[in-house]
Amino acid sequence: MKLVLLGPPGSGKGTQSELIQAKYKILGISTGEIFREAIAGKTKLGLSAKSYIDKGNLVPDDITIQLVKERLNKPDCKNGFILDGFPRTIEQAETLQKLINIDLVLYFRLDLDTAINRLINRRVCVKCGTIYNTNFYKKQNCEKCNGKLSVRDDDNMDTITKRLLVYNNQTYPLTEFYKKLNILKEIDSNRTVEEIKKDIFKILGGLK
Repeated sequence: MKLVLLGPPGSGKGTQSELIQAKYKILGISTGEIFREAIAGKTKLGLSAKSYIDKGNLVPDDITIQLVKERLNKPDCKNGFILDGFPRTIEQAETLQKLINIDLVLYFRLDLDTAINRLINRRVCVKCGTIYNTNFYKKQNCEKCNGKLSVRDDDNMDTITKRLLVYNNQTYPLTEFYKKLNILKEIDSNRTVEEIKKDIFKILGGLK
C-alpha cells in the first residue's frame, strides 16, 4: 500500500498517518522528519532546507526531491509507505509518479480558521514528538513519556499565515492533478480524530 496524504498545515495528516501505520503495519515517511534529520546532521542539503523553513517558505523542489529519493530507496520502503508532506508542488508530483505508482491520495479538507486555531495551539513533546493541542490537552508534559511540551519554531502567527498562503498557491492545485489520475479521496478534516479515522479505514479497507 503506497499512500500520499495531502492537506493544509493543521489538517491532522500526521496524527492519521500514525493511526494508519499502526493498523496496516506500513512505514510512515514525513518530509518534515526528513528535513529535521538533515538539519540536525548539518548536511549541505539540510542547511539549505533550513534557510527556507525558518522563513515559512517551501523548500525548493530540487532539494526536497533529492532527500525524498534517498529515503524511498531504503529497504524499509519496499513493503509500502505513507508520504506526508510530499509532494507539495506539481513538479514534485510528476517526479513521484515517474518513480513509483501511488495507490491512493487522501486529501484532508480543512477550513482556514480551524487550521489557524489548531496550529497556534499546537504543542510538541521534546522527547517523543507526540503532538497535542491546548484546546483539548491542558497538561504541560506528555502523557506518553512525561517529556516537556514546547511550541515549534514555525508555529507563530506570521509563519502560519505564510505557510497557509504557500499551501493554497502551490500545493492545493495537486487535488486536481490527482483527481485526473482517479486516485484522490477527500476527507472532511473539520471533525474529531476518531470520526476522520473511521472514514479513512473504511476507504483503505476497500483497496484491493
